[in-house]
Amino acid sequence: MKTMTRLKNGIPILEPHGKIVGPAVSELREKLALELLDASDTPCFLINFEHVHKIDSSALGMLVNVHVIAAQMNSRIGIINIGRHIKNLLVLSRLVSIFEHFESEDAAVSAFTRD
Repeated sequence: MKTMTRLKNGIPILEPHGKIVGPAVSELREKLALELLDASDTPCFLINFEHVHKIDSSALGMLVNVHVIAAQMNSRIGIINIGRHIKNLLVLSRLVSIFEHFESEDAAVSAFTRD
């Protein structure tokens, strides 16, 4: 799995590509925890799931764990461009309500820069 990070209006956007299963879960967690939460003064960031087509239960657990860490640091996580498969997993696992989700990157960046 390849993951890129970029900024838009000062908001970090993490863009994983491929499947978030197996070892890719640990890679993504390190990127989220180390690069975006520990090393950043930014109180929020976005995860763009546009190029992710599959995640497993360990990826869901990792996202919840990162959400908890972010909440303890008064940080916000937004998710954008989630496909139907991933959205169904979030709904079925009742995790959809813990993440701020947006239909577009522009809407998310606008919401995060307003606050």
